[in-house]
Amino acid sequence: MADYQAPEDLQTIPQFAALAPVEAKAFLAFNHACGRQDGAIPPKYRELISLAVALTTQCAYCLDVHSRAAVKVGVTCQELAEVAMIAAAVRAGGSLGHALLALRLFDRPEPS
Repeated sequence: MADYQAPEDLQTIPQFAALAPVEAKAFLAFNHACGRQDGAIPPKYRELISLAVALTTQCAYCLDVHSRAAVKVGVTCQELAEVAMIAAAVRAGGSLGHALLALRLFDRPEPS
């Protein structure tokens, strides 16, 4: 059985994009704009943010792409570890925030 996620899958992006060309073109343009090098946020910070989001969304492909890109812009292993812990804390905080919502909704009367 083939692996569910494999780095080679990234090579099939052009074939996938051809199946929905209008949407793919828009997505790729947006993705390219967000990854630009000349914005107010420096490339190193962009990659740290990308890694934090990839860790939070648990996207193996994003981790693959952005880990390699992070090395190229000078991200250290210590910075990666700190970003991972920050992402974990924020994700846990989101769970707590939703727990507060659940508690408020728990005793809410049924709509009539």
